[in-house]
Amino acid sequence: MLTLNQVSLFATTTFGLEAVVRREIEQLGYTIEQTRNGRVDFIAPLAGIARCNLWLRTAERLFLKVAEFEAMDFGELFDQTTALPWEQWITPEGNFPVRGRSVDSTLASVRASQKIVKKAIVERLKLHRGGDWVEETGPDFAIEFSFLKDQVTLAIDTSGAGLHKRGYRVWTGPAPLKETLAAALVQLSFWKPGRRLIDPFCGSGTIAIEAALIGRNIAPGLDRQFASEAWSYVPTELWEQARSEARAAQTPPLDPKVLAFDTDANLLTHAREHAEIAGVGEDIHFQSQSFEDMANQKPYGCVVANPPYGIRLGADEQEIHDLYRDMPDIFAQLPTWSFFILTAYPEFERALGQSATRRRKLYNGRIECTFYQFHGPKPIARQGNNASEKNSDNVAVDTNIVSEKIANPKQVSQEQVSGMISGGTSGGTSGGTSGDVGTSERKLPGGGVSGRIAPGQKPAFGGLPHRTQEQAELFKNRLRKRARHLRRWPSRRGIDCYRLYDRDIPEVPLVVDRYADHLHLAEYDRPHEHSAAEHTAWLEHMKAAAAEVMDVPLKHVFLKQRRRQRGLAQYERVSKDSYYLNVQEDGLTFELNLSDYVDTGLFLDHRETRKMVRQEAAGKRVLNLFAYTGSFSVYAAAGGAKTTTTVDLSHVYLDWATRNMEVNGFPLGKKHRIIRNDAVSFLKQLDKNQTFDLAIVDPPTWSNSKTTEIDWDIQQDHQPFLDKLADHITPGGVVYFSTNFRRFKLDDQVADRYAIEELTHKTIPEDFRNKRIHQCWRLVRK
Repeated sequence: MLTLNQVSLFATTTFGLEAVVRREIEQLGYTIEQTRNGRVDFIAPLAGIARCNLWLRTAERLFLKVAEFEAMDFGELFDQTTALPWEQWITPEGNFPVRGRSVDSTLASVRASQKIVKKAIVERLKLHRGGDWVEETGPDFAIEFSFLKDQVTLAIDTSGAGLHKRGYRVWTGPAPLKETLAAALVQLSFWKPGRRLIDPFCGSGTIAIEAALIGRNIAPGLDRQFASEAWSYVPTELWEQARSEARAAQTPPLDPKVLAFDTDANLLTHAREHAEIAGVGEDIHFQSQSFEDMANQKPYGCVVANPPYGIRLGADEQEIHDLYRDMPDIFAQLPTWSFFILTAYPEFERALGQSATRRRKLYNGRIECTFYQFHGPKPIARQGNNASEKNSDNVAVDTNIVSEKIANPKQVSQEQVSGMISGGTSGGTSGGTSGDVGTSERKLPGGGVSGRIAPGQKPAFGGLPHRTQEQAELFKNRLRKRARHLRRWPSRRGIDCYRLYDRDIPEVPLVVDRYADHLHLAEYDRPHEHSAAEHTAWLEHMKAAAAEVMDVPLKHVFLKQRRRQRGLAQYERVSKDSYYLNVQEDGLTFELNLSDYVDTGLFLDHRETRKMVRQEAAGKRVLNLFAYTGSFSVYAAAGGAKTTTTVDLSHVYLDWATRNMEVNGFPLGKKHRIIRNDAVSFLKQLDKNQTFDLAIVDPPTWSNSKTTEIDWDIQQDHQPFLDKLADHITPGGVVYFSTNFRRFKLDDQVADRYAIEELTHKTIPEDFRNKRIHQCWRLVRK
């Protein structure tokens, strides 16, 4: 018989969330019997049916357990089901559909089992109520059976619609996140009211809304109906009392608010609507903002997110990988925060370049996901009378902490970042972002600034690696020495651009070039033990060190990362800042772009080669193949070339070459031509009678451009290419051929058409410590 003191219940849940559901049930004050895969069994008074349905945030459904027994055949199943007092649980005219599942059981047929259970219950009700028919026109008493290794559980669904159906989501977009799973993500994080929470991929707002419901202590089922409300033996007074209790438990609006960002304005419109329906519209700040622009000033916050992982939406895998690859640099701008990311992308940690602090396997619908947790530093305790509270990490936290303000994290100086990490007192900037307008920096007792990281702790992402300061000092000392050595050298040669540093110190594998009053730093791939964000912090520190020692404004220092790439990848765009600068070299002017490409538009290692071309160009018909931005063409024209023909496949670089020619007084026309084509096709299409006296061939090591079907490999293709070129070079004509491929070997057959002179040692500028920066030959047509 049912009593007010003892009802056997169990809550089902998504695999991986059993511990979260168990904790919720315990917080309601009920006794746990056992925890199984996807299910938590417990004992509660009858009022527990109402309270659990209203309050359980991460459970899928709540069931009234009728019986458990073993059944090896259908006869056993029928007899034991018939023996149960169903007349106590199912009121007259009650509707009792039967559903269920079977796992590793002898009774494997779910369909047949449904019929047996249904028939058994009908027979029991007919026996105790009389008659030959059972009416099912009344309230729902949905029967659930589950078979697990021949153990049978029979139960009645008290919830009706799944508990994830809170009633606020009136619009469902692509790849929705269940409300129950969203609530679990928040509860598995370190977030609590008083801290900032950001969802940078909020979509229709589910994570943010569930966080606000948790933060306001609003029962998730408060505004919906449940199947068991129609059961006569669960008095209406119990539901009224449970709802009254839930309303009284609600807390005031959140401060600070939850922040929810997305770039899709349509999704944000639905998210705001959902938040209003849920009663937490004033607790969430929705904003149209890209992930790259995420920033916040408050310390010890949490990012909880379900970013795209491409399975349902069919997103481009490279876009997904790039998104995750960029996360560490963005998260590093929040050095005291913790980060909680749900994704099904299998290469997530590899893309990030670091491992998570913890991982938990979860399911988003039928998609197997992992919940990656990156734990930031624990809040620093504030000493004082009743001024602190204990957080989930058992650390006392000042509830009034407000960190120093950073208006734009991408403009934070390295000194500021270092100060936040080391506990220094560098000042912040005024003005707020992301809904934090009006707050200001506060000093903690003792004069420190809030949001510092305690000694011995480190950010979840970023922070300066060990020995960074020592390496920076070595780097600065070397730059000072080189700058003193070269202080008069550039002006004597009439150049603005030269190499200052070329991986001189093995621990600092950078290349530093000076372009007038600007610096350009390039980092080459090398093995290291830094995480991706730590390495970014290291690079920024070295950038600041170079700016300091060379007395160059930090905004005039440009940093690029050069990776081993095939084809024309080194010419691909890496930024859209369009920072252009005109520089002088040997009396000529060249336009540079210091921001947008790995290379700047002028190869400094070919300065001497360009001079040789200039000296040899007078009266010559000059062909510049693989021309890039046309610097060889400019030198040839300045040397008195009769004509110049500049060939490249990229319209961007040919436009650039045109500007270089024109700024030096060599407008395009019959004398100076620019042709868009790949060099191989150009030679194949060239009239057999057209010849040149001087040619420059400085090709990439590899090329597999999307605009042509021709692939280029310099080692395999240089000999037939030079042979074809020889058909268009006059006898005695000269070809300057160079390559940056260190393992390159000039094919012996080249000697069949050309007299060969290697010029490598003559063409390496004296400011280049690396004497293997390129190889160069002067080929004379036989």
